[in-house]
Amino acid sequence: MKLFISADIEGCAGLALAAETHKQESIYQPFAKEMTREVLAACEAAHEMGADEIVVKDGHGDATNIDPLQMPDYVTLIRGKSGHPYNMMWGIDDSFDGVMYIGYHAPAGNPNFAISHTSTGNSLYIRLNGAYMSEFMLNSYTAASHGVPVLFLSGDEEICSQAKALVPSIETAFTKRGTGGATLCEPPQVVTDRIREGVKKALSKNAADCRVELPEHFTYEVTYKDWKKAYQMSFYPGMEPVDTFTNRLETNRWLDVVTAHCFVVY
Repeated sequence: MKLFISADIEGCAGLALAAETHKQESIYQPFAKEMTREVLAACEAAHEMGADEIVVKDGHGDATNIDPLQMPDYVTLIRGKSGHPYNMMWGIDDSFDGVMYIGYHAPAGNPNFAISHTSTGNSLYIRLNGAYMSEFMLNSYTAASHGVPVLFLSGDEEICSQAKALVPSIETAFTKRGTGGATLCEPPQVVTDRIREGVKKALSKNAADCRVELPEHFTYEVTYKDWKKAYQMSFYPGMEPVDTFTNRLETNRWLDVVTAHCFVVY
């Protein structure tokens, strides 16, 4: 069994502040270690269930958060940014049997996690075919474009709920819940236990039940916090201004969406 894991940091246990995600801050290191522990828990559980090849994509910031010296011999860790539009999913192809997400979080504009965002902090929110787009949604459609089912997600309670809405058969493990600027954190050991159990349940299911249907047409809309950013990004090929703060792209090609996203929200 060959699995792809895309990992982020904001949805990992205990993390509640933006500063805790920034490498230059003194409070960052404990959360990078927690991210490593949660990824390792997922890998170990998957290996127990028969996964003999696992590719992990470090998906946060400069993509050098996970400790490579902690990875088992059946794991290939992708560190750094290739520049490919797939970004957090770079490395995936048609050969994988499933995708799992670790440390994911609520999307931009969602009030149920204090540092909710989608890829960067530049957007107030992003809509895809009318729905608020999370990194989970973005990356799951990338998986769908390769026919790879989406099996498991860990993260805050809100993104777990949104994952279930898009992929009803997905297994999830929630790490915390938010209310306004507060975050109610689950204990780290409880979280890693949930991840192990959830991964094992996910790999016991029929993976075909977790396939995501790729829409035939995409309407991608970014509403920015700053009207000057909106004006600048309205010149990206295919983007059209909707109002002072919002630009829209219409396309039938998924690669057009991920490519635009890598430019217009950064």
